Amino acid sequence: MPRFDKDAPKKATNLSLNSKVLEMARELGMNVSQTVDGLLAAEVKRLYWERWNEENKDAVAAYNARIAKEGLPLARYRSF
Repeated sequence: MPRFDKDAPKKATNLSLNSKVLEMARELGMNVSQTVDGLLAAEVKRLYWERWNEENKDAVAAYNARIAKEGLPLARYRSF
């Protein structure tokens, strides 16, 4: 997954938020844009890896089965 560019330009967008939650966030001095941006980035990352795991589950299972059967390829060189 490409890393998020923290210096990427911001893009204005419209969101529909619960008015009471928004009011409380403002009263608490929260930076709503920064908070939403961080939470959205975390959710994008989570969903990306969830999808990746689903799309690659067969390959991961095959690799794990091969390692279980044959062992690690360079295990004989391990000193620990």
